Amino acid sequence: MGLARYVALRVGWAAVVSLIIVTVTFGLLAAAPNPSVQQAATQAALEGGNPQEAVERERQLRGLDEPLHVRYLDFLQGVYTLEWGWSEYRSQPVTTALFDAVSYTAQYSIPWTILTVLLGPLIGVYSAANMYTWRDHAATGFAFFGYAIPNFFFGIILLLVFGVWLEWIPIVYRTEVPTFSLANARQLVIPVFVLVTGSIGAIMRVSRNESAAFQNATFMKTAKAKGVSPLRAYAYHVMRPTLVPLSTTLVGQLLAIFLGSSLLVEVVFGIPGLGRLTFNALVAQDTNLVLGSTLLFTFLAVVGNLLEDLAFTVLDPRISYDDRDL
Repeated sequence: MGLARYVALRVGWAAVVSLIIVTVTFGLLAAAPNPSVQQAATQAALEGGNPQEAVERERQLRGLDEPLHVRYLDFLQGVYTLEWGWSEYRSQPVTTALFDAVSYTAQYSIPWTILTVLLGPLIGVYSAANMYTWRDHAATGFAFFGYAIPNFFFGIILLLVFGVWLEWIPIVYRTEVPTFSLANARQLVIPVFVLVTGSIGAIMRVSRNESAAFQNATFMKTAKAKGVSPLRAYAYHVMRPTLVPLSTTLVGQLLAIFLGSSLLVEVVFGIPGLGRLTFNALVAQDTNLVLGSTLLFTFLAVVGNLLEDLAFTVLDPRISYDDRDL
């Protein structure tokens, strides 16, 4: 099996996984009581009406009286055509609310991801190249300082210092600032710094351990004997094999931090992003918006794992696809 066919099969398998997730989600929704139906029954009882008639009318209005397979097909069509319903909390379509929130989340998550992917392996390789020296201890201490301290607490401390005392950054995120402007970069630098310092620790540790196993390998000794500069030797002969095992854990670590820390950072800094939107939807019990946020996070995880598999196949030339299955 060639590389192209293997990639096509992985993409197809990702589509199957997303379909399974959507099917399980529909099953849970179908088994759970609908809050709109319960609210209609309660409202009818308070107004002296017939709760049973109100329930039947609400079920018919929302299509809950249709056969299960018809509802399932309608649900699939709605999910894959981005018709995710109406958000009572935001008074707008769910997809519109999510896209608005994603635009703010992307402003700090994109530079955070780029810096993490670049700095984590680089610090790890640098630490391995200077193992057991003060440079190694300094790099390890810097990486694990952010990993050990809670992100929300670190964010509050930095906001207190740079926002309240020094007044270098705004205390509350200003949405009226243009996206590509110096003012927006200034108010996002602290959230990005908090997330980067909290995520490079684990990546740095893996890359340090992996690169330490390669720095005394035969090919490194050969490269040094031929007069190759240390920078070129580490960049070409250590960094690439280090990225192979790192690629199997990088996406999972970033997704875990994205799902958890982004909410805390957005609440601390007042960023109206995806994490804060999901939190507010849970508080407001907006079922459609919570479901839409969950589906979006799920699709991001599926795409992230797909990219992880593809990156692994590109980085490791030793992989043979002749006898590989999914």
